Amino acid sequence: MLSNPVPVLIRYLQQADALLIKTSASEQEFKALLNARLADDMLPFANQIITTVNFALRIACPLAGKAVPAWQQPAHSLEALRLYIARAIEILQTLTEKDFAEADMHVIEDRAGFADLSLPAAEFLYSYALPNFYFHWSMAFAIARSRGFAVGKMDFDGYHQYPPGFSFEKS
Repeated sequence: MLSNPVPVLIRYLQQADALLIKTSASEQEFKALLNARLADDMLPFANQIITTVNFALRIACPLAGKAVPAWQQPAHSLEALRLYIARAIEILQTLTEKDFAEADMHVIEDRAGFADLSLPAAEFLYSYALPNFYFHWSMAFAIARSRGFAVGKMDFDGYHQYPPGFSFEKS
């Protein structure tokens, strides 16, 4: 039986919200971050956050036998992105364990780029959807890190802790 993915999705959406707060201390630097990319052919920071949020709903809703809510993409601003995350968390919190009782029975239809997918629930969750959720969250984090924001593994997962001044650099 598939596990209810909602607690994990909410945890990382909360981490994304915390990243937004942490990177918004300087309005000018944050505005530059919103459009920053790791590479020219990749989504910018704001879109990586939006896609992370979208994947959370694209994962949980179909597995719970519910439609993915259709809603307007947010503006690229701190307030709009934080509201987008908050609304997704609210939607996820409406899903119960009972909603996932028959998740294994679902075949999930989705789109990967220009490819149409029809996958059994377990394959959808473990081989496609969760990896994409973490990919986009990782890219948002990596963009913030690459732009010099003081973020570390604790900001990514909320678990890691290192003493002040700790570095992995070789002496």
